Amino acid sequence: MKLILLGPPGAGKGTQAQRLVEKHGIPQLSTGDMLRAAVKAETEVGKRAKAVMDAGELVSDEIVNAIVAERIDQDDCAKGFILDGYPRTLAQADAVADMLAERGLHLDVVIELVVDDKALVGRILKRAEEAQAAGQPVRKDDNAEVFEERLREYYKKTAPLIGYYYANDLLKQVDGMADMDDVTAQIEAVVAEVTH
Repeated sequence: MKLILLGPPGAGKGTQAQRLVEKHGIPQLSTGDMLRAAVKAETEVGKRAKAVMDAGELVSDEIVNAIVAERIDQDDCAKGFILDGYPRTLAQADAVADMLAERGLHLDVVIELVVDDKALVGRILKRAEEAQAAGQPVRKDDNAEVFEERLREYYKKTAPLIGYYYANDLLKQVDGMADMDDVTAQIEAVVAEVTH
């Protein structure tokens, strides 16, 4: 099962990806984690990424795509994987389609967590308050200004993927504002539908 979780920051993609990992035994591929792992392992593409990051620049699509391609060739991805936070742009979506086609693979489904932006801001602020109350560090993006900037960035660059995957008959939508367990149940229903 190869799937993408799509939705704005704070939609619950990370939480739902972890639940899919536990239930289906397939890895969650987060570009941030993959970048750090490639840099640590000092792979060729990892060295290129490190040079760019050390210079304080954003890693190019070419490098990110190469890291994803390298990662999906690893043994633990044989049964499938969950892409989380990637692709972020139409160019990256084309790259995913190409890298899968080169391996005789295809995406099974793209699941969009549909959410209410105004409620999301409240959800993020609540998460920050709960972290503070528990004496845990508050994520730097858990404040309204930073979050709204990330939301604008999502709608500018990533939201066009919704139409892209809909046109390719891969998009399924779930109510991301439902209770966490309900969202999981909706996702599992979609997974069951596309894998049987």
